[in-house]
Amino acid sequence: MSEERKGIWYAIGAYILWGILAIYWKSLQDIPAGEILAHRVFWSFLFVGVVLFISKRIFQVKAVLSSRRNWITVTCSGFLISANWFTYIWAVNNDHVIEASLGYYINPLFSFALGVLVLKEGLRRWQAISMLFAAVGVTILTIEYGKFPWIALSLALTFAFYGLTKKMIELDSLIALGLETLMVFPVAFFYLFRLELNGTSSLSSISLPTFLLLASSGVITAVPLLWFAQAAKRIPYTMISFIQYVSPTITLLLGIFLYKETFTWTHLISFGFIWLALALYTITSHGSFGQKNKMKDSA
Repeated sequence: MSEERKGIWYAIGAYILWGILAIYWKSLQDIPAGEILAHRVFWSFLFVGVVLFISKRIFQVKAVLSSRRNWITVTCSGFLISANWFTYIWAVNNDHVIEASLGYYINPLFSFALGVLVLKEGLRRWQAISMLFAAVGVTILTIEYGKFPWIALSLALTFAFYGLTKKMIELDSLIALGLETLMVFPVAFFYLFRLELNGTSSLSSISLPTFLLLASSGVITAVPLLWFAQAAKRIPYTMISFIQYVSPTITLLLGIFLYKETFTWTHLISFGFIWLALALYTITSHGSFGQKNKMKDSA
């Protein structure tokens, strides 16, 4: 299997897992979003640390942090992904599943722009046209929502810039994730410790299955992030931005069929534009049609 194909499958797997995470966080909706986030960071740090220790790579962390550029990058990425996690958990557990899915529909537009403007990735004519179709679909969704979608835009911006840091840093994906969680671990630990001191922690009142769900959040968090990091190193960021539509589509379907949120004809039209964009991008990027246009655009 080629490296590019591996990257595509890593990206698809990551976005499928992210798409179904709404079910996971819904099962913890009786716990405040901030406390869920702190547990997510805490258990993710422990899980990745154990994996690094078992694989005898824990001592590579010190060498990585000797670079000021790496230190700054992993700190930024750690706080960006934490902000993204908090926003998503809060949105899902406060019945904003559709707006959360809208955020991840908007995100590829920012990711695509960053890939072209910052990373100087190439953009062919048909890819630009497909991007226009996607923009039309997202605009329709935003107008249909009827108010400023701050949740959606927060999710889109934090994850777009997080993805950019993953693309720019030259680190092993497991070590990078360990460092990202390390940067925010002290904040999470202090927050949980303070809740315990104040007697407001949920741990004293939750059941064993709920506690196991909290503890398992480390694995649930680490696996798709590791896959995403592997994908970011193998395929163009503009390609990742389109594969990302898998995640909000799953989330949206959950919102409609599982959580009974409203789905209108306007939604159907906007999704039609988005999926047309995805199909056009895929065909022109990997099929013979794309090869033909690549030659024509370079002429």
